[in-house]
Amino acid sequence: MIKKYYDSDCNLGLLDGKTVAVIGFGSQGHAHSMNLAESGVNVIVGLRPGSAHMPKAEAFAADHPNFRVMDIPDAAAAADVVMMLVPDELAADIYNKQVAPNMKEGNVLCFAHGFNIHFQFIKPAKDIDVIMIAPKGPGHTVRSQYLEGKGVPSLIAIHQDYSGKARDIALAYACGIGAGRAGILETSFREETETDLFGEQAVLCGGVTELMKAGFDTLVAAGYEPEMAYFECIHEMKLIVDLINQGGFAKMRYSISNTAEYGDYRTGKRLITEETRREMAKVLTEIQNGTFASEFMQEFSSGRQAKFLATRRLEAEHPLEKTGAELRQMMSWLKK
Repeated sequence: MIKKYYDSDCNLGLLDGKTVAVIGFGSQGHAHSMNLAESGVNVIVGLRPGSAHMPKAEAFAADHPNFRVMDIPDAAAAADVVMMLVPDELAADIYNKQVAPNMKEGNVLCFAHGFNIHFQFIKPAKDIDVIMIAPKGPGHTVRSQYLEGKGVPSLIAIHQDYSGKARDIALAYACGIGAGRAGILETSFREETETDLFGEQAVLCGGVTELMKAGFDTLVAAGYEPEMAYFECIHEMKLIVDLINQGGFAKMRYSISNTAEYGDYRTGKRLITEETRREMAKVLTEIQNGTFASEFMQEFSSGRQAKFLATRRLEAEHPLEKTGAELRQMMSWLKK
């Protein structure tokens, strides 16, 4: 069974007198760095010159004397703990050129996703700790929950324990961003990476969006109005997911009509067939053996991302996007 920790299991004092450099100030970066600073930790945000995030980071620094903004190499050189919160496809280049040359024996290198370590695009020195602290929620939620005195559950993992205290440091960091208020779960870099990629591809992004698109296309091809197809196959997905989020499948099925629940049992397995499950297993194998990681990094290594950007343009041109945009104009609550 997965091990769980809470604030009572964490010693935030392990970060006293240490400096944490957070590389990046995007969705997760702003939340980690702000939360840590307000937990009393000395924080440096490492940004490239001209970063669009610079004004926001500097504005926060003006009100927090334990929070500074530097360029990435200087931030890494000044830090005891370095958290890499930059996109997966950029992380290895930034680490190798700007971070690694400035790290010292006994430093701690942190990630919020295991991709680059697990697939060995980043190969850290042997004389540092390498850990993961990965909140299971978007950065704005990590920040807003912290401000409310709550937290977002987070994962921790240990890849390299040079000091013998890597787990304690991971727990201290997780506590500093508020995760100990909700719960901290211990996993491994391999498990986090492979399950995260599989969930994104087979279910959350690839699977769900393709299912919604297929539903929309089926109804429109049968002569139904696009607006009705959008409402029934896309818009109402949030209702179902929110119910599942609150209480699992049981809560969702309790809350929907008997007609909907009966249709759920009758039809679901006709769509997710044994053939579908075999394909999902194949997707998982391609993640496990590095096929996906290699393909992804090759696509982005050229600097052009031709296939990626072309696919993005094609998807944006699907009729459901135009229909959805028009319908969302009717929904005042979405304009907040």
